[in-house]
Amino acid sequence: MKTVAFYTLGCKVNQYDAQAMKESFVRAGYKTRPFGEPVDVNVIVTCVVTAAGEQKSRQMLHRVLREQPDSQVIAAGCLAQKDADKLKDLGVRLIIGNQHRERVVNLLHEALHDNAQICAVEDVRSIPFEELTISHQDGRTRAVMKIQEGCDRFCAYCIIPHVRGGIRSRTPDAIHAEAKRLVAAEYQEIVLTGIHLTSYGKDLDGPRLMDAIRAAAVPGLPRLRLGSLEPVIATQDFVDELAEIPSICPQFHLSLQSGSDTVLKRMRRRYTAREYLEAARRLQRTFPDCALTTDVLVGFPGETEEEFLQTLSFCEEVGFAKMHIFPYSRRAGTTAARMPGQLSRAVKTERARQMAQLDERMSIAYRERMVGSVQPVLFETVLADGTTEGQTPQAISVFVKGAQPGEVHDIRLMGLHQSGMKGEMIG
Repeated sequence: MKTVAFYTLGCKVNQYDAQAMKESFVRAGYKTRPFGEPVDVNVIVTCVVTAAGEQKSRQMLHRVLREQPDSQVIAAGCLAQKDADKLKDLGVRLIIGNQHRERVVNLLHEALHDNAQICAVEDVRSIPFEELTISHQDGRTRAVMKIQEGCDRFCAYCIIPHVRGGIRSRTPDAIHAEAKRLVAAEYQEIVLTGIHLTSYGKDLDGPRLMDAIRAAAVPGLPRLRLGSLEPVIATQDFVDELAEIPSICPQFHLSLQSGSDTVLKRMRRRYTAREYLEAARRLQRTFPDCALTTDVLVGFPGETEEEFLQTLSFCEEVGFAKMHIFPYSRRAGTTAARMPGQLSRAVKTERARQMAQLDERMSIAYRERMVGSVQPVLFETVLADGTTEGQTPQAISVFVKGAQPGEVHDIRLMGLHQSGMKGEMIG
């Protein structure tokens, strides 16, 4: 039996795409193996959102070509889309970028039959949504579902619209059908993801993001979690409609990037700090004790010390449960890469350090507020010491003795532990 292994870098959309391709290989008679074992086929799903992600993608391709010279190597994802011609010279068998993933097995077999290299990378600016499907998610008790692809925002720092293409949305009927399959496979939580979820439906005649959310909230699904959102979508009407869906997890990732209006304008973000704060407060009022999480980009070209301090102060005012902090990464082809005032690595590192300190303080404060509360915890992983780790609906990691992966138990949160909390099982 032929064997295949996957290595996936980057976002949840890549995780979904990798799982869909993996299931295609299984249907074709391949057996999946852990990455690193000798296999017939290695698939690297690449990322370019940061320079570090791109470098690691290249390193993994070089590594597998060096360590397994007889394996057929497939480069997929954003690096393949961005630098297809350069990857040809590496000697990979198949380059598929961000389309034709449903044909991955057929394309590989075609390349092998012809003893040729195939580059199936095309312009993704005006293509329809590629209808991939999954029936499960290997090694997980939560399932990621991709409902949207592409972005047309062209923020000054971001390369993703160039490699993911325009807005494409999955139909509500297809979302509903896959959610039912995942519930039948006994998944307790579905995470809706996309490249720019807020733009869901712009290419469809009528449906918008709330329609997609309702389509995914099928009977029998205890938890439905939303991926990254733009603050502009969190109107009072939208928030009120969310509150009517019992399965919605009270953890909302609102992308911020900066708390300084002048930096937001240079970034080409389409909101002000005040508008962001209003969106955050709507969610916090409607979902008491919800966890707000975000992304913050420090060291954007021209960011002054005053602008950075504005962002620090603003983040503290919002009161995030968790921040994902990124030093600005210069990406060729973006507007920001050509901007004056590029900051030194030392300045960006120091600002990231200060932001991380604030993140730790806010995370502690949020978790301390949750001490004594009882939360349903979906357990995922048994650790070496016999403790089982799981997540609350607010995405707090909880550590308990005696639970098994896939189980949901009511847990009293007893105190802070590492980056999560210790808990006791009720009853």
